[in-house]
Amino acid sequence: MEMMLWNAILTLLVGVVGWILKEKADELHRIQVLVNRTREEVAKEYVTKVEVHSDINRVLDRLDRLELKIDRFVEMHHARQER
Repeated sequence: MEMMLWNAILTLLVGVVGWILKEKADELHRIQVLVNRTREEVAKEYVTKVEVHSDINRVLDRLDRLELKIDRFVEMHHARQER
């Protein structure tokens, strides 16, 4: 009789521990899915280093061209004043 009671208690204890472990595993899986979704959303909203460098290079190219135009304008204006 004592052995049967001990088996019932152990079975109940193992069942409760198993249930708790399953709940924790399910929660961990849910959190992993949320983290993966968050990574996807972040990737949609932010630019990569390559994109930033490309955009900065385009701006710098435009500034270089503008600088050349200003230099030509100043030289032309200066040449007219010397005549």
